[in-house]
Amino acid sequence: MIGPGESRPVVVGVDMRDSVRPALDWAADEAERREAPLRLVHAVSPGHHGPLETDGSRRRKAGQQLLDEAAASLSGRHPGLHIATVLEEGAPARTLCRASHNACLVVLGSRRLNRLEEFLSANSVAVPVSAQAACPVVVVLEPGDSTEQPPHLVVGVDGSPAAHAAVEHAFEAAAARDAQLRALWVWQPSLLESTDEVNVLQKCRRQLSEAVTEQTANHPGVTVTRQVVRGHPVEELAKASENALAVVVGRRGRGGFAGMRLGSVPHGLLHRAHCPVVTVPASG
Repeated sequence: MIGPGESRPVVVGVDMRDSVRPALDWAADEAERREAPLRLVHAVSPGHHGPLETDGSRRRKAGQQLLDEAAASLSGRHPGLHIATVLEEGAPARTLCRASHNACLVVLGSRRLNRLEEFLSANSVAVPVSAQAACPVVVVLEPGDSTEQPPHLVVGVDGSPAAHAAVEHAFEAAAARDAQLRALWVWQPSLLESTDEVNVLQKCRRQLSEAVTEQTANHPGVTVTRQVVRGHPVEELAKASENALAVVVGRRGRGGFAGMRLGSVPHGLLHRAHCPVVTVPASG
C-alpha cells in the first residue's frame, strides 16, 4: 500500500529473458524523470516438477538473485533512485496486475509472442497486463531512441473516453521529455456504406482538434501536430511509430477470453510497433 505523501512507484516486471533489459532501463529512466521510486517485481510461478518444497525454494532463491542483480545494475547508473525488490509467488500477469493498483506505471518487456502463443502460454504477460492493469502499461518492444530531432511521441485519437485518457497521458509524457507530440486520427472507411469522404475528413479534423484543445492549454510548452489519415488504425499507427519515443493508445477492449480484452488496436501494435507501446485505461 502507498501511504500519505508517498509517490506511487514505477513497477517493472523482471524475469529471466534477455528482452527484459530494455524494459528495466526504460523504467529506471522514467522513475528518475518522475522522481518516483522504482519497484522491481518477479513472480515465482507454482512448480509442476520435482519435490514441491525443494523446487519452490530453488526458484525463489533464483528469483531473488535475479532481482538483486537487476537492482545493483540499475543503482550503478541511477545512484539517487530509490529501488525496491518484490518477490511473490503466483502467475506473473496476476502479480503485476495487483501491483498496478498502487503504481503510476507498469513497464514490461516482450517476446513478441504470436496470438496462439499468447493464449496458450501461462507466462504470457504483455497482453493480459495491458488489458487489465489499473494504471498505464508500457511494453518496451524496441528501445524507442528517436533518430528525429526534435524527439516526438505519437498518440492515437478516436474521440472515445479511452482516447481522452491517452491524450492526457501523452501530453504529460511529452512535456516531461521536452518532446513534441503527433496526434493521429485514423479514419477507416466502411465497405458497406458510401460516404462523402471530404465531409468525413473535415469532421474527423474537427473532432481531433477538439480532443487535444484542453491538453494543449494545459501544456503550452508541448508542440503538437494534428493529422487525419485514411487507412487501418494499426497499420497507420505502426507506421507512425517509426522513430518515435513511444506510441500511446487508449484501452477499450470488450469481451473475449479472460485477460485478453485489450482491443484490436493496442493488441495489434504490440505485434507491429517500432517503439514502446503505452496502453492507457479510460479514467473513471
